[in-house]
This record gives sequence, structure tokens and C-alpha cells, in this order.
Amino acid sequence: MKKNDISYRVPGTFEEQRFEKLHNVVFDSPLQASKIVALEIADLIKKKDSNGKKCILGLSTGSSPISVYKELVRLHKDEGLSFKNVITFNLDEYSDINKDDLNSYHFYMYENLFNKIDILHQNINIPKSNLDNQTMRSYCMKYDKKIMDLGGIDLQLLGIGRTGHIGFNEPGSHINSQTRFVSLDHITRSDAARAFNGIENVPERAITMGIKTILNAKRILLLAWGINKSKIIQKTIEGQVSSIIPASYLQNHNNSTMIIDHEAASFLTRINTPWLIKSCDWNESLKSKAISWLCKKTNKSILKLTEEDYNRNGMSELLAIEGNYYDLNIKMFNHFQNKITGWPGGKPNSDDSKRPERSKPAKKKCLIFSPHPDDDVISMGGTFDRLVTQGHEVHVAYQTSGNLAVSDEDALKYIEVISDLKEDNKNGFNQLKKEISNKNSTSIDSKQLRLLKGYIRKRESLAATRYIGIPDKNVHFLNLPFYESGMARKLSPTDVDRKILMSLIKKVKPHQIYAAGDLADPHGTHRICLNLIFYALNKLKHEVFMKNCWVWLYRGAWQEWEVHEIDMAVPMSPEQVLKKRKSIFMHQSQKDGAMFVGDDTREFWIRAEERNKASAEIYKKMGLADYQAMEFFKRYFF
Repeated sequence: MKKNDISYRVPGTFEEQRFEKLHNVVFDSPLQASKIVALEIADLIKKKDSNGKKCILGLSTGSSPISVYKELVRLHKDEGLSFKNVITFNLDEYSDINKDDLNSYHFYMYENLFNKIDILHQNINIPKSNLDNQTMRSYCMKYDKKIMDLGGIDLQLLGIGRTGHIGFNEPGSHINSQTRFVSLDHITRSDAARAFNGIENVPERAITMGIKTILNAKRILLLAWGINKSKIIQKTIEGQVSSIIPASYLQNHNNSTMIIDHEAASFLTRINTPWLIKSCDWNESLKSKAISWLCKKTNKSILKLTEEDYNRNGMSELLAIEGNYYDLNIKMFNHFQNKITGWPGGKPNSDDSKRPERSKPAKKKCLIFSPHPDDDVISMGGTFDRLVTQGHEVHVAYQTSGNLAVSDEDALKYIEVISDLKEDNKNGFNQLKKEISNKNSTSIDSKQLRLLKGYIRKRESLAATRYIGIPDKNVHFLNLPFYESGMARKLSPTDVDRKILMSLIKKVKPHQIYAAGDLADPHGTHRICLNLIFYALNKLKHEVFMKNCWVWLYRGAWQEWEVHEIDMAVPMSPEQVLKKRKSIFMHQSQKDGAMFVGDDTREFWIRAEERNKASAEIYKKMGLADYQAMEFFKRYFF
């Protein structure tokens, strides 16, 4: 099979895929995959047109298909792909939402596709949701009938939610369900909360094509990107067909393909634990992964693993290569032990051959990039403190203003305080107060209100950095323009964003760069910020100062590096844990009810502490040093 071939294959055909019950193709990047998907759709449209037939497409919304739609638009504009023979049916729509609402799927489809191609307006079908209960049932039946009368959907595009839903078919949906009105799962609503300015504004119900309607499609392509989809992807592909995971019904379809990237595929058996099903190339990375997995599975420390443990768990091949199991245990114990350092900037005048960082120069310039004003202390507050106390020149750069995460209530509080102090500008403050009182779920903050909220995050950040011991001149507020849309959906980064980032790196000339590698960020800002850093590194790598620059990736509030992935583990004392907690507290607008926490309602400081303690516990269980807490980093090579 060609690398970019997504044509259907019977799942489980090859030995390494024997656990898989749903055909899937793994790509290096979502963009690469999206272009291949768009090409299949384009070929289908042209084939149907050459035969004088209509092409019936089932379309989805969300973040997954956006790049597909962009490529289809490009094919239309640059290569003359016509959509005049295309009839579309959208999967779903929120209840009681105006079609012009920024969060409606009607608005989404026209914004991302329909307004940019030559599709006939009468050929567009998007479920109506502003119907009363008496007319809803008959409307749903007519929606399904219209699809059937046209001969059914030729190709259905799907995404998948973290509940395993396709369309809005939440857990419990029956295989014979058709287009209907449904209640939305709390997790689904939580994932949409950012776009709606809070979960309380997310509709509780929606209209959706049913499972049966979807499965009647001749061809189905499901798209899924990112680590946050990996667990549900594994259950969908390798688990049993169940109403608990509606996407698993696709196993019953004879022309269904899941298109995923490496992160989304990371929990599949052939990727996560390949030694269980095939012969492996036992490099150091895979050994680390296998040993840490074996320790967890057997509930043993490294030095207590036996030959029987290896043989019973698919690792006899590794023993055949390495020889004596105990020698292997000692080797891997030292491997993990050498990742631990209390000197993240390197220990002066020491042998650094077995340490994560270089000893020279003894005093380094360190540049910490923080996507939002607080990611630095949440994710690496202990390491931040060590770098400062150990005498390194530490800079921190807040890539975005973070204004979107400031509640209107907090903004109003500050407005009223300033208003009390500045009687001469009452009109301006009253205007801001009026704006807040008149807001609804789809309102976009004015430039002035965004500016105020940005100032709140700025001053909180300075309070935290001063507490840690960073001089104000080393704190940089980049306010990257891509973030300033006023909405959860960000603008596309431009050269302006890239130049701002490169300019700072060139100015600081760092020996170390720390950046957020948390790609599971639910609103995508971390991913954009990291990609901008990667771009800058690639452009600047030929600069003399960059030859001596190392890049360390940390992860944020949503996840941590797996123990086999890390290249540096920085321990924290009980006192440092408390200091990190206090530095997080400086970000008062994000405490006691931060706006966008995903499905985890714990405060950020609690999440951070429990995650850091859990990381230390992993090392303890593996028989390594026992610390209060630990922060993990992975080195990035550019």
C-alpha cells in the first residue's frame, strides 16, 4: 500500500494490526492527511460529474475538518474544481441557535466552505434546530428521507468527540437511531465551553443524524488529531462494538477509514506496546518505554524485575539481544536515574557526561516561553525557581495577552476600582460597564475591553515573576496578534507574529529555551505558540549563538510527559512546592473559577501539585529516588 493511500483495507489483515477492528491510516501531520482526504473528495466529485450524477456529501464541523475544507477551497480556486454537482448534508446543529450565531454550524459551514466555492445554495442542507417539539419529529424524518431519495450519501466526513460521539450521537445511542433531537453529554458541552464563553451558555440539546443514517453512507472518513483523542481512538479501533462508544459502530461498516495523526494513534497496541505483537527495533527510546511499562504492569521496581517478567510480557526478544536480565535492569536503572537533576541549568564544575544539561557555561541565559500569562509557573514553577536561585539570567516571554481567560466579573471589578480613583474619566469607564452588562454568549469584546483584561493578566504575571525573583526588564509581553480575535477561534499566524518571536530570541541570545509542548491544549493556543517557536528555531538555527542553544519542552495543566519520554526530571522540595503554589496564586483572575478548565474542574494549582506529586511517585515505584514532587522536560532537537 502506498504511503498516502487511504483506500479501504480490511482491518487486521497484517499481524501487527491483529487487534484492530477498524481500518485506519496514520499520518505524520493533520495537514498532510487533510490534503489526501480533500483529494479523495475532489476525485469523487469529478467522477460523479463525468457520469452526469450528483455527488452527495455528508459534512461535519469542529476543528478536525477545517484543513480539509481549506484544501477543497484551494482546489476550487487554483485548479477549477466545481461544486455545482454537489449536494451536502450536515451532521448536526445546536438547538435554539440562530443561523448567524458565530457558534452555529450554519455559520461555520458558510465561513469555512460554502461562501468560498460555487456550490448552489439550494443544494446545501444543514439541520434546522429552532423548531418546536411538534414539528421536530416530522422534520427529522424528512431530512432522512431526502437523503434516501437522492440515493444515499456517497461520502460521509466525521470527527469524534472525547465521549466517542459521532455527530451528536452521545454514549447510549442505538445502532438503528436516525436523525433526531438529543441531549448533549456534559463532556461535549465542556469541550465547547470556550467558544460559548462558559459552559452555562452551551446549548443542552442538538439535532443530529442518527447512527443508522451515518452507517448508510457508501464511504465514511473519520478524522482525529492530537493526543487528547488517543484513548478514545484506541477504544474505537480495538474495543468491542458498544453503544457506550458510538464511534465503535463504524466497525460494522465495510468502507470506513479512520484518518489519524501519530499523536491520536499513540495508544494503539502496535504503537504503544509493539513488543506484544511483533519483532522490534530495540533502540534506547523503545527500551525505556518497555521497561517503564513493565514496571507498571508488574507493580515492581526496575531492579526487582525477573527473567520471567520479561518473558511473560512479550520481551523475550529484548533479553535475547541484551543477555542477562539483571544486567539489563541495572543498565536501565542508571538510564532513568541519570535523567534526574537538581541543576536544570547544568551543575558548574561537574562531570556532565551523565547529566541532562551541560555544565558550561556555568551561568546561562535562559528564555522561558509561556503561551498564556501563567503557563510558566503552572508547568515549570519549581524549575523556574531553581534557575533563578542558581544564578542564571532568566527571561520569561508571555506569547499572548491571555485576555480571553479573564471573566467579565473580574474586569468589572477593576473597572470600578479605577473609576473610583479617576473621577475625570467616568464616561469611558461607564461605557465599558455598559458593554459588559449588554453582553451575550456570542458577543466579542471590544478592543478597549480586551486591552483592560490583558493589563490584568500582565500585572498578575509581574507579581508572580517578582515573587520568584525576576527583574521586570527580563519579563517580555509579546502580545502576539494571532490571539487577538476576541474569540476562542484564533486568527491565522502571520509574519508579524513570527518576527516578534525571532526578534526576542536574537535579542536575548539564550543558552536554553523552555517552551510549552502541551499539544493537548483544548483551545489550540499552545499548539500555535509552539509552531511559531519551531518556525523561529528553524530560521535562526544558522546563527552563531544558536549553536550553543538547547531547547526543553514542558507540558501544561492538561498532561505530563510519560516517564519514557523525558530527558530531564527536576525534583522539588516541599518548600519549593509551596513556593510554586504561591506563585500560581498571584494569577488571581485564574483562581477560584478559571473560565476554561476543560472537563477537569480542579484549580490549576491543585492540578499542578497533584501532577508533580504523581510524577515523583512514578519514579519512586520504579525504585528510583523518592522526592516530594518532580517536573518533567523533553529535549527538542532543531
